[in-house]
Amino acid sequence: MSEVQSQPPAGFGVWPPLLQWLLLIAGSVLLVFVFEAIGMPATFLLAPMIAGIVAGALGATIALPRFAFNGGQAVLGILVAASISPDLVGSFLSHWTLFLFVVLSTLCASSLSGYLISRWNIMPGTSGVWGSAPGAATAMVLMAEAFGADTRLVAFMQYFRVVIVTVVAALVARFFVDTSAVVAAPIPWFPPLDPLAFGSTLLVAAVGATLGMLARLPSPFFLGAMVLGIVLEFSGLATFQLPQWLLALSYPMIGWTIGLKFTRPILGHVLRILPQIAAFILVLVMFCGGLAALLVIFTDIDPLTAYLATSPGGMDSVAIIAAASKNVNLSFVMSVQMLRFLIVLLFGPALSRLVAKLVTRRTV
Repeated sequence: MSEVQSQPPAGFGVWPPLLQWLLLIAGSVLLVFVFEAIGMPATFLLAPMIAGIVAGALGATIALPRFAFNGGQAVLGILVAASISPDLVGSFLSHWTLFLFVVLSTLCASSLSGYLISRWNIMPGTSGVWGSAPGAATAMVLMAEAFGADTRLVAFMQYFRVVIVTVVAALVARFFVDTSAVVAAPIPWFPPLDPLAFGSTLLVAAVGATLGMLARLPSPFFLGAMVLGIVLEFSGLATFQLPQWLLALSYPMIGWTIGLKFTRPILGHVLRILPQIAAFILVLVMFCGGLAALLVIFTDIDPLTAYLATSPGGMDSVAIIAAASKNVNLSFVMSVQMLRFLIVLLFGPALSRLVAKLVTRRTV
């Protein structure tokens, strides 16, 4: 490692840091426009990450200040807290057996996938375990770092799955219902700010991140802000406002931090294992399709609602596809997706560590 660090900068890295940043930002903005044009999900996260990967592979020497990355995590924690509604409890109680069956089956299947990926040395260490967690992609990447996994490989697998799941879900939706006439609602980039709600957002993010550090939580800035935000949201003591411009500033902090860690050898490894990872993801998608078929056979749920509810990840894209059709039970879809999201957040780290221990024992 010392020999690698002692080598002089090459390629992208020989340019002044300011020029590197300007090129990185320009490349990120360009990719955002391209991804938005083709309907790619999570563009403000994926575009900066891919631009950072390219820059890192070309030898970039720049790095984002740690406080910027931490701030992005805290904002993401508030976003998760704000998206969780108390109505989820009622929806869960009315369909709790179905919800648990779908969520736990998906979690077990993804854990087996992660175990095999690590057991067969497709990905080193526990990266395959964390990368296989269904849903909560960004959260899993952040927590994987806290538990020593390679965040670059975890991010690759998580977001590659999001893209595959989104494409398959869109194709399934197109098969069952024509959504071509649906026009996406315009995004209010600069809405009027509510001083109390916006101030609460920033204050809870800062206080939650601080409490997370004091409690020594894994990924303290994300989990601390999320937990405090959920408590205040459910108790009615706080209302949050997350304007789109704030998210558009926060997501690149995470995307660039992850992307710039990629080097040419890591990128080469990613390309070599791409077929195997794609195969595992497609198997997981087919497994979830089988769960959807069971829901259709044994309940009165329609096929599209069942498939979108069981789709393993890409929750934002699934919500858009579900909302595009009057025939889809959006409440059921989002309740299952959100429940899995919460279970993955709460129990994913413990389950991933358990699977990682099994991998370690088998390789010793």
